[in-house]
Amino acid sequence: MTTLTIKTGARTDLIDITSQINDQIYKSGIKEGVCFIYVPHTTAGVTINESADPDVKTDIKTILDKIIPWDDNYKHNEGNSSAHMKTTLVGSSEHVPIENGSLFLGTWQGVFFCEFDGPRTRKIHINFL
Repeated sequence: MTTLTIKTGARTDLIDITSQINDQIYKSGIKEGVCFIYVPHTTAGVTINESADPDVKTDIKTILDKIIPWDDNYKHNEGNSSAHMKTTLVGSSEHVPIENGSLFLGTWQGVFFCEFDGPRTRKIHINFL
């Protein structure tokens, strides 16, 4: 298993980590298989979406904030309740095929680390099969 460390810069942040994962695949020497990506945090997640247009990240953040506002009538009162809800919607893991030594993604797809309670220093675990 490989662990990436990432520093986020805002309370809500989507960071394209595709190239960092591909670097780890290259270093491993794996040509074909599956890449498992896991975020071990309850207020951060991982998703796959369009990476070509930066407005997609902005729209995702905007819609998640509309659906799950930062301040609401939450029973869990640590101050980061919405971050927990957003992580539940986005999810904590992805698995992606590896082909020819890199992630086998669609033309416009990228893998995004999703921060919902930052800024923080976070871990992303990657494993290959």
